[in-house]
Amino acid sequence: MPEPEQVASARPDATRVHREVVSFVRRSARMNPSQRKAWDTWRGCRVVEVERRETTTSVADQPPVDWTAVFGREAELCVEIGSGTGETLAALAVARPEANIIGFEVFEPAMASTLSRLARAGVDNVRLVQADAAQGLLHLFEPSSITELCTFFPDPWHKTRHHKRRLVSPGFAELVASRLVPGGLWRLATDWDDYAEWMREVLDVADALENVHAADGGWAPRLDARPVTNFEAKGLRAGRTIRDLTYRRLP
Repeated sequence: MPEPEQVASARPDATRVHREVVSFVRRSARMNPSQRKAWDTWRGCRVVEVERRETTTSVADQPPVDWTAVFGREAELCVEIGSGTGETLAALAVARPEANIIGFEVFEPAMASTLSRLARAGVDNVRLVQADAAQGLLHLFEPSSITELCTFFPDPWHKTRHHKRRLVSPGFAELVASRLVPGGLWRLATDWDDYAEWMREVLDVADALENVHAADGGWAPRLDARPVTNFEAKGLRAGRTIRDLTYRRLP
């Protein structure tokens, strides 16, 4: 997998642009015709545009989004990081019609597929943001504003030299805790044993979080609203064990 990039213009005097260490790898933005149709139809009303820095998935320092105005109603906020093609996001939207749900995704074709899936499900309580979720949480949300955060199957970054790119880290845990309401939940899942243990090692010692199922061995039961996605099914076919975790922000 590629290391974080540094990009510079061919001009000798060009400003050098540094790309931060991120938890994802950029992929092709090419869409098929059905994705393009969904993107053109729904982007304007369901994709939230944000101020950028140099890179297309960055988020500039800016006032937090007025999510009540975006959704046209005041409701609890639920966020999914890495929403992919929207399998889980659509299921959550159907199961939680009373919630305003935001999905962070960096790949346009996946977002287009999500828009199509949401339209087929007939839900209108989801908005998408094309951005690095860590930067998005920092700049787009007020402290103590998110009721529930979902991080399902983040990239495990197996190689030791790539562990710095894992999304779950002490710094990110501190950020998440600051954005959750007191008592708010962070739900995680992975199909890689080493990443599951990594998550436990990082989050079990986070000052502002507690493992909801610590008394039952630490692992959480599967969230009823979480479907078996194509990605998860691939892990199951490979014989991997799915591990769920749930952490609560302390008062």
